Amino acid sequence: MSNHEKLPRVAIVGRPNVGKSTLFNRLVGRKLALVDDTPGVTRDRREGLAKLHDLTFTIVDTAGFEDADAASLAGRMREQTDAAVGDAKVALLVFDARAGITPLDKHFAGWLRKRGTPLILVANKAEGRAGELGVAESYALGLGDPVQISAEHGEGMADLFEALMPFIDADEADDDDLELPEGEPEPEVEAGPLKLAIVGRPNAGKSTLINTLLGEQRLVVGPEAGITRDSIAIPWDYHGLPVRLVDTAGLRKRAKVSDKLERMSAADTKLAVDFAEVVVLLLDSELGLESQDLRIADMVLSEGRALVIALNKWDVARDQSSLFQGVRKALDDGLSQIRGVPLVAISGQTGKGLDLMMKAVTEAREKWSRRVPTAGLNRWFEAALDRNPPPAAGGTRIKLRYVTQVAARPPTFVIFGNRTEDLPASYGRYLVNSLRDDLDFEGVPIRLSFRGGKNPFEGAPRRVSDRAPRSVRR
Repeated sequence: MSNHEKLPRVAIVGRPNVGKSTLFNRLVGRKLALVDDTPGVTRDRREGLAKLHDLTFTIVDTAGFEDADAASLAGRMREQTDAAVGDAKVALLVFDARAGITPLDKHFAGWLRKRGTPLILVANKAEGRAGELGVAESYALGLGDPVQISAEHGEGMADLFEALMPFIDADEADDDDLELPEGEPEPEVEAGPLKLAIVGRPNAGKSTLINTLLGEQRLVVGPEAGITRDSIAIPWDYHGLPVRLVDTAGLRKRAKVSDKLERMSAADTKLAVDFAEVVVLLLDSELGLESQDLRIADMVLSEGRALVIALNKWDVARDQSSLFQGVRKALDDGLSQIRGVPLVAISGQTGKGLDLMMKAVTEAREKWSRRVPTAGLNRWFEAALDRNPPPAAGGTRIKLRYVTQVAARPPTFVIFGNRTEDLPASYGRYLVNSLRDDLDFEGVPIRLSFRGGKNPFEGAPRRVSDRAPRSVRR
């Protein structure tokens, strides 16, 4: 039996089109499962090696039960799902928070409960407010608090880590296993082509910049705004570094997005950002920084992507020093939640400053992908608490016990302690800023969550959190 087969098995189950294959791809870190909006794309079990922080397990993607009456659920897809659940240590019952709880979800939950395999209820597509009603409806299933995630955007992985840990690591986990020997780095994120998206307002010079980077007239350019309608992905080699370069349609103010083609172009740009690792926001030096640019930057950072700001058309800019300092100050004021976003001056027309831009891009990706060794992370944690201890709420000191990095890309951390729900938002911002300053995450979005209760690595762990998670994203 291979090591892969010896690992604990986790089955992803649920009705069709709730995002099971997207979650599978997220956990294995690669696109092994085909994802489509058509129900029934997954026909057979698909297995992969999954890693979520220090949990390693075999993840099994199953066929969704077809949306039909119970008498039709005895076919091959049912048998595959039944076998996967029977072999699993725990099953993730996934539902679509935006669609709410359907009769098939209820039927599926009842069937799984009879199987006896431990269940974790997972509310997928729970980002934003659109999923709130579906999350509330899910309590009627009688499976406890749902773990709220967005498999597509990678949100909620810290919550999923905490829910899975008692089943996968309950017997083996103790604090001695958590720290690597001094100076030993944690495993690097699997390398691949740098996924780089170029975004900005229409006519900022995105296609001209890409043509100059490629050294050929690959994209149509001109003075008219909006020539580019689709996101166009182009393979490129930058001094031996493979890059997947994406030129996007310009993002306009919403009030100006009138026709269907414009709306689709804006949605395509957002999709390109979703699949990017680093996003270059291109500004027109002749126009400076406008509120729409800040909204685009905020959207990129909210999606958890690394960001570089490039002032384009620098060769024709007037009063360059004053312009650069003015844009730098406006960025620091407008993006005060993330200090130090890289700003470079370039000319897509002449090629000036492009090596400096690519240096900023590769450094941003390195920070965005980095994991902090456990020993170093806990040294930071102790020092941060010593400098500024948690406040005393109601006369009783809040105790923060342990920190762990549950993901990279973007860097995601969880802090365990007691009465964490009483921590003021200002203290969360202090810890995020301290992480950024002390551990060299300047200019990179950081996600930080707090979990109540005792340290899950001490004693008998809990199955699900008894509190709604509270997160700080900066």
